[in-house]
Amino acid sequence: MLLIAIAGFTGHSSYAQDKKMPPLDASPMDMAYYPVMYPYIVKVKGEPGSLVARVIYSRPQKKGRKIFGELESYGEIYRLGANEATEVEFFRPVVIGGKAIPKGRYTLYALLSEQKWTMIVNRETDIWGAFKYDQHKDVVRTDVPVVKLATPVEPFTIVFEKADYGANLVVAWDTTSVSLPIKWSEKAPATVAKADKKK
Repeated sequence: MLLIAIAGFTGHSSYAQDKKMPPLDASPMDMAYYPVMYPYIVKVKGEPGSLVARVIYSRPQKKGRKIFGELESYGEIYRLGANEATEVEFFRPVVIGGKAIPKGRYTLYALLSEQKWTMIVNRETDIWGAFKYDQHKDVVRTDVPVVKLATPVEPFTIVFEKADYGANLVVAWDTTSVSLPIKWSEKAPATVAKADKKK
């Protein structure tokens, strides 16, 4: 009986060792916080601070390609990265493009052009790409100017940077960068979200 048990255990261990794990994604997922490096600064070092926003996104690489205007076409909706559409979560009310947005989780998109991007906050989440993008679920759209970079950025990158009014959400890839102003709001009326649901 003992020999049977040992044989069964050995066989199970062999199966576990042979099991193949999925390869590393070509566009690995990453996360950006505001305050920047919040888990380390506040949770580990113990400095004061409250979590305001978090972005989860995938990071494709440039790999010698011309990105905007070719790989990512002008005039089309862009998921801001790769794989799943980029998501942002606000842990307090904010104001974007002059509109109050309640705390919660949203999807970010952009409508691309050479001189400006129309940044879009959409209330539908857990979306792959922009294939099922629904304009009727937009919470706000706001235009931001394109800034040309002297040095190309190899991996698609999203970071927060501190601003007097709150923070900027900076998106950069290849020689293109845009900055979305996010203002802190003490309160955002619940009627904003209800109104959007009626669209």
